[in-house]
Amino acid sequence: MTPAEQGGAMQARGMTFGRFLVEERRRTGDAGPVALLDDVARGVKEIAAAVSRGPVDGRQGDAASVNGQGERQKKLDVVANEIVLRSCEWGGHLAGLASEEMEAPHEVPAPYPRGEYLLVFDPLDGSSNVDVNVTVGTIFSVLRRPARAAGAPAEPFLQPGSRQVCAGYALYGPTTMLVVATAGGVNGFTLDRDLGEFVLTHPDLRVPEETREFAINASNERFWELPVRRYVDECRAGKTGPRGADFDMRWVGSMVADVHRILVRGGIFLYPRDTRKPDRPGKLRLLYEVAPMAFVVERAGGSASTGRERILDLEPTSLHERVPVVLGSRAEVERVERYHREHDHGARQAYRSPFFEEHALFRS
Repeated sequence: MTPAEQGGAMQARGMTFGRFLVEERRRTGDAGPVALLDDVARGVKEIAAAVSRGPVDGRQGDAASVNGQGERQKKLDVVANEIVLRSCEWGGHLAGLASEEMEAPHEVPAPYPRGEYLLVFDPLDGSSNVDVNVTVGTIFSVLRRPARAAGAPAEPFLQPGSRQVCAGYALYGPTTMLVVATAGGVNGFTLDRDLGEFVLTHPDLRVPEETREFAINASNERFWELPVRRYVDECRAGKTGPRGADFDMRWVGSMVADVHRILVRGGIFLYPRDTRKPDRPGKLRLLYEVAPMAFVVERAGGSASTGRERILDLEPTSLHERVPVVLGSRAEVERVERYHREHDHGARQAYRSPFFEEHALFRS
């Protein structure tokens, strides 16, 4: 960034989200997604209030319901889903909405005008953490409705992530943040509760290229494919291992929290394919979680992959399709991809863990 650009960024810091959207509209000439983002921000404020008051209002714990995939819902899952629908369906910018919590797309009610955009969202990512007061969030993505949307109601939503107009997420933690990725980059806004406004606190977010952190659910290690085991073992081996450096492992269990940490200080997030359910290639959902976060990370200079393919190139086949995820600092993602290629092409027939090879007990 040049000195002039740095000065502009400093002047922009503190800009309200409303002013940011006005500037975006002037820059792009497209009012639709800008107005829709304003509706999303209004919903995020309401969800933040609901999450913070969950214990007081009796909204913690399981709801007496399951989502479209048969998973038990938290009470706040249902509340957050209704808030997003109510905040965004009326504005005349949307042709439809799809949510992780709904089996089928939600049509814009008849009294409201219909627009040219589609909204897909995970209303409360990491909701299993909400009862223990750990950061959770909302993930969203905006797509253009195809000119000729025929076939099943889900068909217009089944677009590769590269076609996203914008995407982002909200964090409900010590502060409430809204991070938005547009064609112009990635910017983070913090809710000023005194003003009731989001203000720009993290302009032009970029994923740091150098990293010594990785995020993965280590309890699943016995199910990982060999390329992932190789990468994690090399990180854990530290200075005496192949990487020649000590790495820290982090895992929150809310994708929004783990990815936000990567945006701020670098790292890599992995939720890889495993062998527990061979018919299910991954845990996280492509449309509602993976593609939006991949869009954010790539706009911030990082990389996002399944380990074998670029995530934004994937063509969804169903609303709730799941895929493996490797995203974060570009060099680390590329290393994991290389390990997958070498494994798939038979370049490493025998894999021995550098972590265990250090200890005589495990040495052959």
